Parts: sequence; C-alpha cells; structure tokens
Amino acid sequence: MMRILLDECSYEWDAAFDICRKVFAYTNHTVMSEALEKWNVDIFRSTLPRIWQIVQEMDRRCRADLEKAFPGDQGKINYMAIIGDNQVRMANICAYTCHSINGVSKLHS
Repeated sequence: MMRILLDECSYEWDAAFDICRKVFAYTNHTVMSEALEKWNVDIFRSTLPRIWQIVQEMDRRCRADLEKAFPGDQGKINYMAIIGDNQVRMANICAYTCHSINGVSKLHS
C-alpha cells in the first residue's frame, strides 16, 4: 500500500504512512520466533527493489522512534527494528505500521 500511495498516488511519506496506520491491524497467531516470517535481505532486495527502498525507510524511521522511546538501549532497538540480522522481519513491519495488534490466545493478550 505504501508503494501505491507513494508512487501511483503521489502522496508524501507521512501522509501515506498515516493512511496505512489507520487501515492496518495485525493479528498474531503465535509468539514462537520460528513461526514469524523473515526474509533474507539479499533475496528481498534483488526480488523487490522498490519495496526494499520503502522498507529501508520504514526501518530508519522505526529505529528513530525506538531511540526516542528507549534511549541508548541498542539491544532493544535492534530486536524491535524491521531490518536486523540480515533479515526483514515481517512481524516487526506489521507491529510498526498497524494501529492495533490482536493476539488469538490468552498467551498473546
């Protein structure tokens, strides 16, 4: 949606991201890390170059927000960032972009 709003509808970043935040909600079905989808950065970048640019900007902004929330806590910032350990973390994109997160069991709520 960000790509469409930016590239096809000519929205500025903040306006496009605000729309995405209002539209998206995230439902998480598990907290097991092995079940959370992650994509290798090299494959992502070569397969989806424009989306990669957008994800990089999301990560930059996410890290800036995390630095404000957790000053100097690089461990927490790196763990919660969108890009880390040579992977794009899909759950972290969802958590950063959506307006609400829903867990499907008591364990998640």
